[in-house]
Amino acid sequence: MAEAHQAVAFQFTVTPDGIDLHLCHEALRQIYLSGLHSWKKRFIRFKNGVMTGVYPGSPSGLLVVLVGYMSTTKYAKIDPSLGMVTKLKYVTEEGQRVVGGVLIGTGLWIAVTFVMRNVLKCLLSWHGWMFNRHGSLNLKTKIWLVLVKLFSGPKPMLYSFQSSLPRLPVPPVKDTVRRYLDSARPLMDDEQYKRMEGLAKDFEKNLGPRLQWYLKLKSWWASNYVSDWWEEYIYLRGRGPIMVNSNYYAMDFLYVIPTTRPAARAGNSIHAIMMYRRKLDRAQIKPLMVLNTIPLCSSQYERMFNTSRVPGVESDVLQHMNESKHIAVYHKGRFYKVWMFYDGRLLLPREVEQQIERILADKSEPQPGEELLAALTAGDRIPWAKARSQFFSRGKNKQSLDAVEKAAFFVTLDDSEQRYDPENPVQSLDSYGKSLLHGKCYDRWFDKSFNLIVFKNGTMGLNAEHSWADAPIVGHLWEHVLSSDPVRLGYTEDGHCKGNSHPNLPGPQRLQWDIPEECQAVISGSLKVAKALADDVDMHIIPFKDFGKGLIKKCKTSPDGFIQIALQLAHFRDKGKFCLTYEASMTRLFREGRTETVRSCTSQTCDFVRAMMNDKATVGLSLMLLKVAAEKHQDLYRLAMTGNGIDRHLFCLYLVSKYLGEDSAFLKEVLSQPWRLSTSQTPLQQLDLFDLKKHPEYVTSGGGFGPVADDGYGVSYIILGEDLINFHISSKHSSPETDSHRFGSNIRQAMLDLLDLFQLDNKENNFKIF
Repeated sequence: MAEAHQAVAFQFTVTPDGIDLHLCHEALRQIYLSGLHSWKKRFIRFKNGVMTGVYPGSPSGLLVVLVGYMSTTKYAKIDPSLGMVTKLKYVTEEGQRVVGGVLIGTGLWIAVTFVMRNVLKCLLSWHGWMFNRHGSLNLKTKIWLVLVKLFSGPKPMLYSFQSSLPRLPVPPVKDTVRRYLDSARPLMDDEQYKRMEGLAKDFEKNLGPRLQWYLKLKSWWASNYVSDWWEEYIYLRGRGPIMVNSNYYAMDFLYVIPTTRPAARAGNSIHAIMMYRRKLDRAQIKPLMVLNTIPLCSSQYERMFNTSRVPGVESDVLQHMNESKHIAVYHKGRFYKVWMFYDGRLLLPREVEQQIERILADKSEPQPGEELLAALTAGDRIPWAKARSQFFSRGKNKQSLDAVEKAAFFVTLDDSEQRYDPENPVQSLDSYGKSLLHGKCYDRWFDKSFNLIVFKNGTMGLNAEHSWADAPIVGHLWEHVLSSDPVRLGYTEDGHCKGNSHPNLPGPQRLQWDIPEECQAVISGSLKVAKALADDVDMHIIPFKDFGKGLIKKCKTSPDGFIQIALQLAHFRDKGKFCLTYEASMTRLFREGRTETVRSCTSQTCDFVRAMMNDKATVGLSLMLLKVAAEKHQDLYRLAMTGNGIDRHLFCLYLVSKYLGEDSAFLKEVLSQPWRLSTSQTPLQQLDLFDLKKHPEYVTSGGGFGPVADDGYGVSYIILGEDLINFHISSKHSSPETDSHRFGSNIRQAMLDLLDLFQLDNKENNFKIF
């Protein structure tokens, strides 16, 4: 679509009189501006690297130290160089004083910075604050918080705390085995438990200590003893489809669509995403802080943009580019490359809308094999890896694939309409969730770090690849986009982006492909696999409006613990049995930390569920058991966050055993047990961006993921404001044991039943049912 001459800086013709050279001054100007932008970005990265490298010190701190040192030595009539530069014969005495003072003062500043950083690391290694009662801090914790603030530098940047974060500790084998047996007890009968206990004790005495030695050695050498292996073996070495099985999605606002013009919605959203990338490149995003003091690791942000998962026969790899100035767009079977910069600046929202309008107005047909091409990213990885090597390693196919894989991110202009329909809430939300999770299986590039999906009616959403980062990282970006779109950027009365279009803006570039029939056969095979997987997904989304966090807090119970126990009650009513349950927790209090598992199905929770299923059990007994179960759940969550979880430690011990060629019946059995209930809370991280009291209509829907086990459920939930909790439930139609809608009904009833135990008077608590 772009005119060819706009991409050419000069032309020449050979005549009898010589070579006639024609320069295109506009093209040369754009080249100059592009180079200027690149050098500015390099300088900013260098500056940020220096600022982060010396944190918690700062250039202003260096100046203070130098001035103070020079003034002190001058007042005391002491040689500031301490005699170190007296041999500089060709430098005046005053020059020697200055040079010596700068050298010694800088060394003093470096020493102070080093001490502050290590003191801060020691302070952050203490996690006793996690075990305070919710809502209260003891004197020891208050003093500790003051010290952390004191040794933290001013105005931290995104990566400022990285070198001050402690390393993830390796828990003792004895403690991990004990916690595992405690978690396995409610899921086994006496004979099964006795057998597992024997395997565990044998492992603890014999093979375990040897594996632990190697794991501790890695923990001393590597930044994090889990994360690299977790990324490689859990994500990148998986040979099955990543669509549904790994990728996850995020939804738009629940009740409103700011504009029904898809080009305008895409214009604002793409611009907001690019502005977020600019802040990310400049490290201007504030690091997340617990209690406004305790930093979380920010390393996962590094590969948010310009990243693609590249398939391999044995293992995939993550390809990350330092810079990308374009995005890739898909619409009705055609791929486009859209430049995001012109005249040395980022395109404005109306200019992005202009580019999207050009794509929507394009009536050209897809090239042979182009429409279904992205199905390769949705199917099994080995056929995609072989096809990529055979058909996309040279020529125009390589150039076009590079344009997709090296794009900042991927955009799909979906030709379907999705949104929450108050007249048909169940079917509309279920369809919306399935569309974001897998679409048509060929209209999302599932290998990109994330896909922005804009529907025909202006609704939008994200589909994100999981290996490079976890959901809270993508959630942070999405919160920025949703808060910027209708409020900060806004739209005109007729639904367009604010501002003016650009009369000279070059159009999007249509990508060219040459896909032979042999490759098209591979694409068809991948599409068949992906379609079977997508059609099997049973998705159900529940906006739970009966009550929310506000009322749960009045019960003096953790909202997360309350929901997890409700899920256990709902699951038992749904299947008549307990199951191994996965709840995702984070370990970002440590350097390069990612996630840990909270095993939510505890003996205490099972006791409570049995009491609820027993008509003879009193309300008082059930309430007491609920409180005990909730406290146990909180303890497990705290242990997981502070590096004392079960599953990551056992996972790494298992890998060490494989490297050593040792077989462990205990580890093999533990890691082969399926998670038939996989759960995750989507946290709302930037509360200051959303004022749900003033704008209750701007409530997001959260996001979800596919089922982990063929006969299990996947449940994601987000707590919004004081009165709303959204549940995203997934399972497989092919399993006779599961039904997402049935499970959703059981969740709703379980939530209400738990609340009834507290016998709260709705009127006294100003509780309002929507």
